[in-house]
Amino acid sequence: MNKLLRSPIARFFLAIAVISAGIAVYRQYYMVAPGQQYRMQAVENGDISQTVSANGTINPVSLINVGTQVSGTVKKLYVDFNSKVEKGQVLLELDDALLAAQQKQSQANVQSANASLELTTANEARIRGLFAQEYVSRQELDTAVQARKVAEAQLQLARAAVEKDRANLSYSVIRSPVSGVVVDRSVDIGQTVAASLQTPTLFKIAQDLSKMQIHANFAEADIGSIRIGQAVHFTVDAFPGRHFQGEVMQVRLNPTTQQNVVTYDVVINMDNPEQILLPGMTAYVSIAVAERKNALLVPNAALRFKPANGVMRKPGSGHPGGVPKGGATPKQDVFSGKVYVLKQGELVPVNISLGITDSRNTEITGGDIKAGDQVVVGEAQTASNTSAASGSPMRMRF
Repeated sequence: MNKLLRSPIARFFLAIAVISAGIAVYRQYYMVAPGQQYRMQAVENGDISQTVSANGTINPVSLINVGTQVSGTVKKLYVDFNSKVEKGQVLLELDDALLAAQQKQSQANVQSANASLELTTANEARIRGLFAQEYVSRQELDTAVQARKVAEAQLQLARAAVEKDRANLSYSVIRSPVSGVVVDRSVDIGQTVAASLQTPTLFKIAQDLSKMQIHANFAEADIGSIRIGQAVHFTVDAFPGRHFQGEVMQVRLNPTTQQNVVTYDVVINMDNPEQILLPGMTAYVSIAVAERKNALLVPNAALRFKPANGVMRKPGSGHPGGVPKGGATPKQDVFSGKVYVLKQGELVPVNISLGITDSRNTEITGGDIKAGDQVVVGEAQTASNTSAASGSPMRMRF
């Protein structure tokens, strides 16, 4: 027996037997049927809606910035954050000592101008009497008339200064221009505000928090599908389990460009009867731009699937990859796609025309496929994949 095993011919046949046994075991443990190599899913009919999404910020419809036209130190403060105010209500008072003194000075100037007018008027009357008796010249009379007119103008100027100082004094009391809620207060008691260059903002008042707006920035690729009046659905982080609704009110024509990305501001109106949506909240907006009822739907995973080895056949072509002799691979546009089906244990590509899509399915508008057909959506988990993933491959002994 040992002599027989030492023979080269015997060792050759023994090696063939071992290899054949290994192949048989490999096929038994590792090879699976063609239908079990892939995950399949049926094409079916259903409703589909295509949406465009963006993030936005919730703002009041009308947000009034209340400022001051005069400078001064805050003496009294009557409202705070979240205070409800009525139109004309006093919000704060500035120290009016300087303004009151200026008004008194202007009033004194009025009295001085009035006294000057009385003097020039009396002087004019005397000059007219003397002129009638030819004791003074015409030039002296004209001078007296001019002096009286100048005094009248000075009096009017002094009275205008009084009106100006009275208005400035009234401006030291800041009143609410509208009814609403104070959402921001920028000053405290004792703080000095200066209105020399521009009007400082003291308060921000939201006129009505029951009606709000969302300003969302949509990409230029999506803006062509958005129209005024479209329904809007959105969520906020503060209420993750709730969905809110709104309506597109305006697509603003002013674009914003950041890092070569162009976006447009879309203004969305919404009702906030519970006043739970607060200014500044981030809204995750979704707008349905197209809908289909009872459409033929294919899973998006089937459109993404590509065979691992890239070998398939096209019915009637007899060539791997479905490319006939002398031909080129047909080009596909953005409205076409390809899915794979199993026929006689082989992958067969099927070209289809596509419509609208959502995050899971895509509408089929044309192609040799119907409801109920099984399409490939991915590779199945085989025994070899499982052992390789676990890091402990099966070992065989012969």
